[in-house]
Amino acid sequence: MRILKHRKTDRPKAVNRKRHAGNAERMKLHVTKGDTVRVMRGDDKGKEGKVMRVYRKTGRITVEGVNIAKRHRRARTPDEQSGIMEFPAPIHSSNVMLLDPKSGTPTRARRQIDEDGTKERISVKSGDAIPRAK
Repeated sequence: MRILKHRKTDRPKAVNRKRHAGNAERMKLHVTKGDTVRVMRGDDKGKEGKVMRVYRKTGRITVEGVNIAKRHRRARTPDEQSGIMEFPAPIHSSNVMLLDPKSGTPTRARRQIDEDGTKERISVKSGDAIPRAK
């Protein structure tokens, strides 16, 4: 009878655990959908707009009227128009800052827990609460 050199263990194999762990991670971002932000870096520096979409896996956001890209689209249905479509492409969230509700200037945000236990974003410049857009 042959002697086994490598013994099998009872624990299951962690084949895809490490590879997919990074996929499931979500980034904590300082902006949410509906916030008004100003672009601080890049080609569109100085522009303001509303956050349309947040990509938490990549840490990017889509801002209305910022980073406009063009795409050639073909008509998929007979009544649809084909041509060059313009749409806002995502930018990294670190390139934008929230606007102060009092003065409208860019500010950093800190978090504060209220008496009732809800988290609230506070403007560092003025100390006012930055409301969450719903």
